[in-house]
Amino acid sequence: MNIAVAGSSGFIGAALVAFLEAGGHTVVRLVRRSPAPGSNEIFWNPAQGVLDDASLEGLDGVVNLAGENLAQGRWTRRKKSRIVASRLDSTRLLAQVLSAMKSPPKVLISASAIGAYGHRGDDPLTEKSARGSGFLAGLCQDWEQAALSTGDGGIRVVTIRTGVVMGPGGALKKMLLPFKWGLGGPIGSGHQYMSWIDLDDAVRAILHLITTPALQGPVNLVSPNPVTNRSFTRALGRVLRRPTFIPLPAVMARLVFGEMADEMLLASTRVLPGALVDSGFEFRYPGLEDALRHALGKT
Repeated sequence: MNIAVAGSSGFIGAALVAFLEAGGHTVVRLVRRSPAPGSNEIFWNPAQGVLDDASLEGLDGVVNLAGENLAQGRWTRRKKSRIVASRLDSTRLLAQVLSAMKSPPKVLISASAIGAYGHRGDDPLTEKSARGSGFLAGLCQDWEQAALSTGDGGIRVVTIRTGVVMGPGGALKKMLLPFKWGLGGPIGSGHQYMSWIDLDDAVRAILHLITTPALQGPVNLVSPNPVTNRSFTRALGRVLRRPTFIPLPAVMARLVFGEMADEMLLASTRVLPGALVDSGFEFRYPGLEDALRHALGKT
């Protein structure tokens, strides 16, 4: 297939491009540097509404993973504005261009996040569950709505609500240093649920979504086995062979990370991959410890 990927330099995007190319697919990257230097690159500028629709002709699908890193720095007013703009500008531009094409790609896979559900305690959450409240939930609602408008042009749209991705980089990389020093421990009460997915399973799932016409709308990109923060802490400690006795109190997390602490570190979101499982997708790393060992190269 011929597939365009926006956000191809990001943690998931880079892995997806490598996976697709290894499978014999042709990948076209949407890039922001001008002029685009490669034959398999397309210049775009979401902030200025620049994207040539002719360059998207002949594609089978588009994967939109563009967006500023949520976990990079405190959520100041300026940072939150950049987070919102980086997602909505890019998604709205793609929706506008794709839905107006005479021969558009068959499918748009567009990023979202499990933050759509907000803080929900121990409640198991599927794609049919109600949305939550808070900054991330509101952002995800607008983000998904922008992508779904592409369907007005007859394009199948899937919005992937992604959990914490376990791989050699990303969120896991940020967590490793205190654990390696023996300073790791649960955050807050440790009872909050954390929904996650192995990086290899994530990119395999995206290809599954591209090639499964029955899937559309929101799809939870998570493992079938969410864990509490305390369970995650113990599993990572076992894999690294380090103690995990030093907790990070909720008040300290809020002091260090501000609003992000409540929305990403202390919120409990127990999400299940209902649509993926029902469509026949099989996880290679459904268990957390196996996924951590795979991500970190530990046996």
